[in-house]
Amino acid sequence: MRVSRSFAFVDLCGFTRFTDAHGDEEAVAVLTQFRACVREVASEFGVRVAKWLGDGAMFVSTEPEQLVACVAELEHRIEVAGIALPIRSGMAGGDVILFEGDDYIGGPINLAARLCDQAEPNEVLATADLADVKPPWAEARPVGTRAVPGFVQPIAVFCVSLPVTAELRL
Repeated sequence: MRVSRSFAFVDLCGFTRFTDAHGDEEAVAVLTQFRACVREVASEFGVRVAKWLGDGAMFVSTEPEQLVACVAELEHRIEVAGIALPIRSGMAGGDVILFEGDDYIGGPINLAARLCDQAEPNEVLATADLADVKPPWAEARPVGTRAVPGFVQPIAVFCVSLPVTAELRL
């Protein structure tokens, strides 16, 4: 069954190195803070955490505006909370196959994951369609057309961010 969904992947940057340098207990403490923040923000925006991916998460939403706002707010809250590691994120949306009732197969999922892989710390990369539905309190600037592993055609990529003066938006 084909459905339209938007996806985001978020990843704690430098988690493996942090674990090696500070030990498993401190790494678990950082991961616990990260996951608590993810749950809180996702709940506030009505976005589902589809999967936990070790030091990251996969989000899915039927409302692209809510997904973009959620990830932008999460980026902000991670920084404000003083979590030891920054996150990076990638977002994409479109038609996918709903597989066995609880999983998704398709290009938008793979694209969101690859954009997350290409993002720098504290960077949220998005496709043009998701950048277009950013909340009014966020900014979206083009970062150019990029070759994305696994995709034949280059992808127009945007960086979604909050102005430095942004307050909490809820």
